[in-house]
Order: sequence, then structure tokens, then C-alpha cells
Amino acid sequence: MEWYHVGIGLLGLLMLFIGIGLPIPFALAAASMPFLFYIQGWSTALVSSELKLWGVWIDYILLAVPLFVFLGELIGRSSIGPNLYQFMHRGVRVRGSAAYGSIAACAGFGAVCGSSMVGSLTIGGVALPEMKKLGYDSRLASGVLAAGGTLSVLIPPSLILLFYGIVTDTSIGELFIAGMVPGLVLVLLFCVVVYVWGRLYPSHIPEVDRTARSSLRQMAISVGPIFLIGLVITLSIYTGIATPTEAAGVAALLTIVLAFGVGGLTIQGFQDALMATMRTMGYLGLLLSAGVLFGFVLTYYRVPQQFTELFLAWELGPYMVLAIVIAFYIVLGMFLEPVSMTFITLPTIFPLMQAAGFDMIWFGIVYTITMEIAVLTPPVGLNLYVIQGISRGTIAIGEVIHGCLPFIASMVVLIALLIALPETATWLPATLK
Repeated sequence: MEWYHVGIGLLGLLMLFIGIGLPIPFALAAASMPFLFYIQGWSTALVSSELKLWGVWIDYILLAVPLFVFLGELIGRSSIGPNLYQFMHRGVRVRGSAAYGSIAACAGFGAVCGSSMVGSLTIGGVALPEMKKLGYDSRLASGVLAAGGTLSVLIPPSLILLFYGIVTDTSIGELFIAGMVPGLVLVLLFCVVVYVWGRLYPSHIPEVDRTARSSLRQMAISVGPIFLIGLVITLSIYTGIATPTEAAGVAALLTIVLAFGVGGLTIQGFQDALMATMRTMGYLGLLLSAGVLFGFVLTYYRVPQQFTELFLAWELGPYMVLAIVIAFYIVLGMFLEPVSMTFITLPTIFPLMQAAGFDMIWFGIVYTITMEIAVLTPPVGLNLYVIQGISRGTIAIGEVIHGCLPFIASMVVLIALLIALPETATWLPATLK
């Protein structure tokens, strides 16, 4: 069987199964099984499938995923996340402080949680009613919070960077380090968007909020937990004291202590966090397992290598290849969520990017930013529906989309900056080496 027959067959079956409503993990596995049976026969294929699936569930590196998810759920169900927003909002007496505070709170939340959707849900649940009460335009308020949640994907620790490192066999620690400077630049770009929006449409942002400032004790309670958790993760990974998995374990334990101690977490909230983590990992675990089978079939028939050779035979320049790949992901992101895209497409795309001569740490950051764009593009933009759901029908999905457009443009600007100045992503990892 030729490699292109396999590639077209896998893609066709995958689209068929997704089209009839099969969940993506089952669609991936179902598309892979006919080719696996052809390679190994019925009995051998079943045994090898079981071994590959078991190998995913006992992978030490992957243990970091449920730990980071659990950490984010704990913060979301305690008062740590809401307190952080209130401090960022009230601590600065400038026009638009609630919008700037939302961005800063999302960035702070991103430093301890790698999930975009959890970030939007946690900060948005507190900030959106507050911004509406203060008189912010619905499009600006929803756009700030939907886009702000994506900072959790770029500012380490990041689940997308973690999955990228696993699929491409790239250093997860270096990827986390590389995401820091672009993440801070994106925070600045988001603030610029809010400032320009306020200049163009003064009525969309109220005057300076005169709410009483937080006391020193309230500030310590608001910032202290996030600072400690972020410090543990950052120092332990970047100094080489701990692996990302070990850092996630220690940070999760610290979060439990802080969530109960100063975050007002209840036993019911703790149980809810456990259940939410198990539900998330049930899906992610199946997706990871199915992705292994899908990747095995691709690798066995050398589809990524042959595809790379075919692509390079067209003699396109490296940046033309990059432009095509970015455009491909932006379009695909309108229909698939980022984790599924990672396991379906990266096994084929990353050999192509290597052959084009790009640094895989640098490409990991560019890839992650395109995933941020994916969660803001309809019809399957997860953050759009999170914010629209938080509003309880008071904000239409069209307003959320409209509000996100300037922030998507700022992400495109960041990609352009990374292309023009690759050192934006590569300087810090190289320095810390």
C-alpha cells in the first residue's frame, strides 16, 4: 500500500467519522484500526493496540497533565482567582483599570494554570459582571476576557506546549522558558488594544473607578498564593531542580494547602475539582491513546517523511512553507480544538518544519500562538462560548466575536515579530543554558 493511499484513507475516514458525530478520540482510533489490522493481522493488532494504549496511561511525563489541570480547577473553585482579579482591578487608578486588570489577572492565572478555557472561566466569571456593572461596552468586555484566557496557553506552564513537546520530542523545560518573553509581549499588545479602543470609542470605557483600594492584608491574600505557586513552578523547572511533572506535583500540593488555607475552598469544592479533573482527563486520555495509534500508522507507512519530501520537491522557500502551515492551522482551528489538532497534524507537520530549517523550540511558540487564535475563531472557538455562557445570554456570540478581532490581530502581530526577530523566543532558553 502506497503512503499517499494511507494518508488519504486516514484523512477520509477521520472526516467521515467526525462528520457523523463520533467523538474525536473514537474517530481517530476507528480511522487507524483498518490500517493496523492490515499491517499486523487481527490478533496481533489487538495486543499491540492494548500495549500502546497502556503505554500512554503510564507515561511519567504525561502525569504533569492531570496535575496542572487539577491545579487550575482548585484555583477556579476557590477565591484565589477572583481575589487576583479584584487586586489587579482596584490596585490601579487609571481609566480602563478593569480591562487592564482582567488582562493582568489572566496573565497571572496563566502562570499557574495551562488551560485557556479554565482561565477564561475563572477570571471571566468574576470580571464580566463587574465590567458590565461599571459600564464597559459588551464587545470590549467579552473580547478582553475571551482573549485574556489564551494567555494561559502561552505563559508557562502550558498544556499545549506540554503536548507539543511530547509529540515532537522537544525539551518541555526549554519550551516553557521560550514562552515567557512572547507571553509578556502579548500582554503588552493586549493592553495596547484596550488603550487604542478607548481612544477610538471613549464611550466604551468608563471613567476612573473610585472603588476603595485593597488593604495591604487583602493584597497579600490576593497576590501571595499565585506568586508562591508560580514561583515554585518557575524556579523548580528553570533551575533544573525538578522535572515539569515533579514541579506540577509539588505545585498541586501547595495549591491544595493555599486553597483551603486562604482561598476558602470547601470539601465540596475539592470534590468538584477532582471530578472535573477526571472528566477532563477521561477525554484527554482517550485522545492521547487514539493519537498514539494514529501516529503509529502514519509512521509505519512513512507518511510524514514522504509528505515532507513531496513538499520540499516544490522548492518553496522556508517562509513560504511557514506561511502555508500557519494558514492551514488558522483554517483548521475554525473546526477543531487545539489538543485534537496537535495529535492529528503535528506528527506530519513537524518533520516538514525541521526540513525547512526552523528551530523547533521557536516553532513551538509560533504553533502555540496559532492555537490561541484557534480558540477565538468560530464556529468552534471554545473561549467564545465560555464567555457567552458566563453572560447568561446578555451578550450575543456575534458581540464576543467582534470584540475578539483586535486581539486576534495583536496575535498576528506577535507572530510577525517572532518571524522578524526569532530571538524573542530563543534568547531566554539560550541564555539559561
